[in-house]
Amino acid sequence: MSTQKEAAYTSTNTYRTLNNLTEKTKNVWMVFHGMGYLSKYFINYFSELDADENYIIAPQAPSKYYQGKDFKHVGASWLTRENTMTETQNILNYVDAVYKKESIESFPNLIVMGYSQGVSIATRWVASREIQCNKLILHSGGIPAELEPSDFEFLSPNTQVIYLYGNKDQYITEARETEEKLKGNKLFQDRLKIEVFDGIHEVNRELLLNISK
Repeated sequence: MSTQKEAAYTSTNTYRTLNNLTEKTKNVWMVFHGMGYLSKYFINYFSELDADENYIIAPQAPSKYYQGKDFKHVGASWLTRENTMTETQNILNYVDAVYKKESIESFPNLIVMGYSQGVSIATRWVASREIQCNKLILHSGGIPAELEPSDFEFLSPNTQVIYLYGNKDQYITEARETEEKLKGNKLFQDRLKIEVFDGIHEVNRELLLNISK
Protein backbone atom coordinates (compact mmCIF):
# COMPACT_ATOMS: atom_id res chain seq x y z
CA MET A 1 0.00 0.00 0.00
CA SER A 2 1.35 3.42 -0.95
CA THR A 3 1.58 6.32 1.52
CA GLN A 4 1.01 9.94 0.57
CA LYS A 5 3.54 12.36 2.04
CA GLU A 6 4.27 16.05 1.65
CA ALA A 7 7.41 18.08 1.08
CA ALA A 8 7.65 21.86 1.33
CA TYR A 9 9.68 23.82 -1.22
CA THR A 10 9.99 27.32 -2.66
CA SER A 11 8.29 27.97 -6.00
CA THR A 12 8.33 30.91 -8.43
CA ASN A 13 5.44 31.87 -10.68
CA THR A 14 4.78 34.68 -13.13
CA TYR A 15 1.98 37.24 -13.31
CA ARG A 16 1.01 40.02 -15.70
CA THR A 17 0.32 43.73 -15.32
CA LEU A 18 -1.24 46.23 -17.69
CA ASN A 19 -0.59 50.00 -17.74
CA ASN A 20 1.47 51.90 -15.16
CA LEU A 21 0.83 52.62 -11.51
CA THR A 22 1.07 56.42 -11.15
CA GLU A 23 -0.50 59.33 -9.28
CA LYS A 24 -3.18 59.35 -11.98
CA THR A 25 -4.26 55.79 -11.20
CA LYS A 26 -7.87 55.64 -10.05
CA ASN A 27 -8.49 51.88 -9.92
CA VAL A 28 -6.19 48.99 -9.10
CA TRP A 29 -7.57 45.64 -10.30
CA MET A 30 -6.63 42.16 -9.08
CA VAL A 31 -8.14 39.84 -11.69
CA PHE A 32 -8.24 36.03 -11.64
CA HIS A 33 -8.71 34.22 -14.94
CA GLY A 34 -10.83 31.17 -15.63
CA MET A 35 -9.78 27.60 -16.35
CA GLY A 36 -7.98 27.19 -19.65
CA TYR A 37 -6.63 30.75 -19.72
CA LEU A 38 -3.18 32.22 -19.35
CA SER A 39 -2.85 35.60 -17.66
CA LYS A 40 -0.99 37.07 -20.65
CA TYR A 41 -4.11 36.61 -22.79
CA PHE A 42 -6.74 37.16 -20.10
CA ILE A 43 -5.40 40.60 -19.25
CA ASN A 44 -6.20 41.79 -22.77
CA TYR A 45 -9.88 41.90 -21.81
CA PHE A 46 -8.99 45.01 -19.83
CA SER A 47 -7.20 46.82 -22.65
CA GLU A 48 -10.18 49.09 -23.37
CA LEU A 49 -10.14 50.62 -19.89
CA ASP A 50 -8.65 54.07 -19.50
CA ALA A 51 -4.90 53.36 -19.31
CA ASP A 52 -4.15 56.35 -17.09
CA GLU A 53 -6.83 55.49 -14.53
CA ASN A 54 -6.65 51.69 -14.40
CA TYR A 55 -3.78 49.44 -13.35
CA ILE A 56 -4.46 45.73 -13.79
CA ILE A 57 -2.69 42.83 -12.07
CA ALA A 58 -3.41 39.33 -13.37
CA PRO A 59 -2.00 36.44 -11.32
CA GLN A 60 -1.27 33.23 -13.20
CA ALA A 61 -2.79 29.87 -12.23
CA PRO A 62 0.15 27.53 -11.56
CA SER A 63 -1.09 24.28 -13.11
CA LYS A 64 -0.49 24.50 -16.87
CA TYR A 65 -1.43 21.88 -19.42
CA TYR A 66 -1.71 21.36 -23.17
CA GLN A 67 -5.16 21.80 -24.67
CA GLY A 68 -6.24 19.50 -27.49
CA LYS A 69 -4.48 16.64 -29.18
CA ASP A 70 -2.17 18.82 -31.25
CA PHE A 71 -0.36 20.14 -28.14
CA LYS A 72 -0.24 23.66 -29.59
CA HIS A 73 -2.20 25.65 -27.02
CA VAL A 74 -1.47 25.90 -23.31
CA GLY A 75 -4.05 26.59 -20.63
CA ALA A 76 -3.97 26.64 -16.85
CA SER A 77 -6.12 25.68 -13.89
CA TRP A 78 -6.24 27.05 -10.35
CA LEU A 79 -7.54 24.00 -8.54
CA THR A 80 -9.00 20.52 -8.93
CA ARG A 81 -10.71 18.26 -6.41
CA GLU A 82 -7.35 16.57 -5.80
CA ASN A 83 -5.58 17.81 -2.63
CA THR A 84 -7.67 20.97 -2.74
CA MET A 85 -6.96 22.32 0.74
CA THR A 86 -3.17 22.25 0.37
CA GLU A 87 -3.28 23.59 -3.18
CA THR A 88 -5.58 26.40 -2.10
CA GLN A 89 -3.12 27.54 0.56
CA ASN A 90 -0.25 27.38 -1.95
CA ILE A 91 -2.19 29.59 -4.35
CA LEU A 92 -3.24 32.07 -1.67
CA ASN A 93 0.38 32.37 -0.54
CA TYR A 94 1.36 33.10 -4.13
CA VAL A 95 -1.36 35.77 -4.47
CA ASP A 96 -0.15 37.30 -1.20
CA ALA A 97 3.34 37.54 -2.69
CA VAL A 98 2.01 39.29 -5.81
CA TYR A 99 -0.02 41.70 -3.67
CA LYS A 100 3.00 42.50 -1.50
CA LYS A 101 5.35 42.97 -4.45
CA GLU A 102 2.99 45.40 -6.15
CA SER A 103 2.69 47.53 -2.96
CA ILE A 104 -0.92 48.51 -3.65
CA GLU A 105 -2.26 48.47 -0.09
CA SER A 106 -2.31 52.27 0.06
CA PHE A 107 -4.30 52.80 -3.12
CA PRO A 108 -7.86 53.82 -2.27
CA ASN A 109 -9.85 51.98 -4.93
CA LEU A 110 -9.15 48.24 -5.15
CA ILE A 111 -11.28 46.09 -7.44
CA VAL A 112 -11.00 42.31 -7.08
CA MET A 113 -12.50 40.26 -9.89
CA GLY A 114 -12.77 36.55 -10.53
CA TYR A 115 -13.96 35.11 -13.81
CA SER A 116 -15.36 31.55 -14.00
CA GLN A 117 -13.00 29.32 -11.97
CA GLY A 118 -11.22 32.48 -10.85
CA VAL A 119 -14.25 33.41 -8.72
CA SER A 120 -13.28 30.68 -6.25
CA ILE A 121 -9.80 32.16 -5.86
CA ALA A 122 -10.97 35.77 -5.63
CA THR A 123 -13.52 35.02 -2.91
CA ARG A 124 -11.22 32.76 -0.91
CA TRP A 125 -8.39 35.30 -1.03
CA VAL A 126 -10.58 38.25 -0.03
CA ALA A 127 -12.20 36.27 2.80
CA SER A 128 -9.12 34.58 4.25
CA ARG A 129 -6.91 37.70 4.09
CA GLU A 130 -9.69 40.16 4.93
CA ILE A 131 -8.90 42.27 1.87
CA GLN A 132 -10.73 45.58 2.00
CA CYS A 133 -11.74 46.06 -1.61
CA ASN A 134 -14.10 48.68 -2.98
CA LYS A 135 -15.64 46.26 -5.46
CA LEU A 136 -15.74 42.47 -5.60
CA ILE A 137 -16.75 41.24 -9.04
CA LEU A 138 -17.94 37.64 -9.37
CA HIS A 139 -18.15 37.00 -13.11
CA SER A 140 -19.78 33.78 -14.30
CA GLY A 141 -18.43 31.50 -11.60
CA GLY A 142 -19.47 29.51 -8.55
CA ILE A 143 -18.92 30.36 -4.90
CA PRO A 144 -16.90 27.92 -2.74
CA ALA A 145 -19.26 25.95 -0.52
CA GLU A 146 -17.23 26.50 2.64
CA LEU A 147 -17.65 30.30 2.63
CA GLU A 148 -20.19 31.76 5.04
CA PRO A 149 -21.59 35.26 5.73
CA SER A 150 -19.26 35.61 8.73
CA ASP A 151 -16.27 35.34 6.36
CA PHE A 152 -17.22 38.68 4.80
CA GLU A 153 -18.38 40.63 7.86
CA PHE A 154 -15.14 42.62 7.79
CA LEU A 155 -16.05 44.25 4.46
CA SER A 156 -17.06 47.88 4.53
CA PRO A 157 -20.80 48.50 4.13
CA ASN A 158 -19.80 50.54 1.07
CA THR A 159 -18.12 47.61 -0.67
CA GLN A 160 -20.01 46.66 -3.82
CA VAL A 161 -20.33 42.97 -4.63
CA ILE A 162 -21.50 42.30 -8.18
CA TYR A 163 -22.45 38.84 -9.45
CA LEU A 164 -22.80 38.86 -13.22
CA TYR A 165 -23.37 36.28 -15.91
CA GLY A 166 -24.76 36.00 -19.44
CA ASN A 167 -28.31 34.88 -20.19
CA LYS A 168 -26.93 32.55 -22.89
CA ASP A 169 -24.17 31.10 -20.73
CA GLN A 170 -23.77 27.38 -21.44
CA TYR A 171 -23.57 26.97 -17.68
CA ILE A 172 -26.77 28.97 -17.16
CA THR A 173 -28.28 26.42 -14.76
CA GLU A 174 -25.25 26.63 -12.47
CA ALA A 175 -25.23 30.43 -12.76
CA ARG A 176 -28.87 30.71 -11.72
CA GLU A 177 -28.29 28.28 -8.85
CA THR A 178 -25.42 30.47 -7.66
CA GLU A 179 -27.63 33.55 -7.90
CA GLU A 180 -30.34 31.93 -5.80
CA LYS A 181 -27.76 30.68 -3.29
CA LEU A 182 -26.30 34.17 -2.91
CA LYS A 183 -29.75 35.64 -2.38
CA GLY A 184 -30.79 32.90 0.02
CA ASN A 185 -27.78 32.70 2.33
CA LYS A 186 -27.10 36.45 2.28
CA LEU A 187 -23.38 35.78 1.94
CA PHE A 188 -22.73 39.44 1.19
CA GLN A 189 -25.76 40.92 2.98
CA ASP A 190 -27.02 44.11 1.32
CA ARG A 191 -23.83 44.62 -0.67
CA LEU A 192 -24.90 42.20 -3.42
CA LYS A 193 -26.01 43.32 -6.87
CA ILE A 194 -26.99 40.90 -9.66
CA GLU A 195 -26.21 41.78 -13.28
CA VAL A 196 -27.50 39.52 -16.09
CA PHE A 197 -26.26 40.55 -19.52
CA ASP A 198 -27.15 39.42 -23.02
CA GLY A 199 -24.32 37.03 -23.87
CA ILE A 200 -22.54 33.71 -23.42
CA HIS A 201 -19.85 32.45 -21.04
CA GLU A 202 -17.26 35.10 -21.76
CA VAL A 203 -15.84 38.24 -20.17
CA ASN A 204 -18.18 41.19 -20.71
CA ARG A 205 -15.98 44.14 -21.72
CA GLU A 206 -18.84 46.64 -21.63
CA LEU A 207 -19.60 45.90 -17.99
CA LEU A 208 -15.91 46.19 -17.13
CA LEU A 209 -15.93 49.68 -18.63
CA ASN A 210 -18.96 50.62 -16.54
CA ILE A 211 -17.42 49.22 -13.37
CA SER A 212 -14.22 51.19 -13.93
CA LYS A 213 -16.03 54.55 -13.98
